[in-house]
Amino acid sequence: MNGELRCPLCGAGGTWAVQPPTCRDCHVPLTFFPSAARGVERPGAPGHWRYQALFPQAEPLSLGEGNTPLVPSARVGPELALEVVFKWEGANPTGSFKDRGASVLVSVLRELGARKLADDSSGNAGAALAAYAARAGLPARLFVPEGASPKKLAQIRAYGAHLVSVPGPRAAATEAVLAACAHEPQLVYASHNASPYFLAGLSSLAWETWEDLEHVLPDHVVVPVGGGGLLLGLYYGFSALRAWGVISSMPKLHAVQAAACAPIAEAWSAGVDHPVPVDAQPTVAEGIRVARPPRGQEILRALRASGGSALTLTEGEILEAQRELATKEGLYVEPTSATAMAALGKLKQSGAIPEGARVVIPLTGTGLKSG
Repeated sequence: MNGELRCPLCGAGGTWAVQPPTCRDCHVPLTFFPSAARGVERPGAPGHWRYQALFPQAEPLSLGEGNTPLVPSARVGPELALEVVFKWEGANPTGSFKDRGASVLVSVLRELGARKLADDSSGNAGAALAAYAARAGLPARLFVPEGASPKKLAQIRAYGAHLVSVPGPRAAATEAVLAACAHEPQLVYASHNASPYFLAGLSSLAWETWEDLEHVLPDHVVVPVGGGGLLLGLYYGFSALRAWGVISSMPKLHAVQAAACAPIAEAWSAGVDHPVPVDAQPTVAEGIRVARPPRGQEILRALRASGGSALTLTEGEILEAQRELATKEGLYVEPTSATAMAALGKLKQSGAIPEGARVVIPLTGTGLKSG
């Protein structure tokens, strides 16, 4: 499969399956580690599948995801004396970065014989899974919190997926999908937060960003974090390129969370290795409202290994950043995407990002799906 599944904490090997088991000692999801590259790029392959050396081996299922624009900041960066570029992930087929993960996840699951897929999602991951499942001809069932964005739910329905609205907090949707998969053995839990296959797909953003910058690494990457897949995808993508001798260092990764739900940022402040248990409150950044991220320890390890940091933002700061991105940069994003931009000033003020640094901000999803 072009690599192996291992525990990201202890390194124990794992078993290939549609639903790989968690590490029996560390009780965390497994991660895919690619083999040494043999011709990393595949010219002519669809979308981000040109970086297939980063993924488990599978027949590519693509809607043209990847190859998203890199947009230099016109006003925000100069105002902060930083070289800021935005990676516009809202240009992906379903409007968010989740398409990178879903394309690889559904490709691998189809290869392994899955016939019915399920996931829990506040919206973007559900839309991505529904789209790629439709492309593969596989039925999909999405368990969503009852307060999810109506526009995102309409998009999921449009792909023909079966929507199950779950009362209560975001965690209730996770409990519901796990119960459904336990009751119906043929229903595969295609978890965007836990599956190593989804995470592998997100690693393409690292190579693509490096190429977009003409083979010059950014100094810093600022990332919204809920389940942490995007931050980990960047970390493992850059790590693979460094292991293959393509690059000699990696950017510092900074995790941004809403103060209303910040298990990673609170753990970072406390100097502990596990996410801090939190009582998640409502937030406009619904995409990162994950109170118990399955890969929490892995995220904290990646932050420390990259020399990065974690911080929180208020609701007002997030909404102001969303407004500034639209009015100063011409980029309309959902509030979750705006959290990374909102963190820039704080990171500069604290000295975590020095004047003149080159900073990449992935804008994770289009604002056309908010509300």
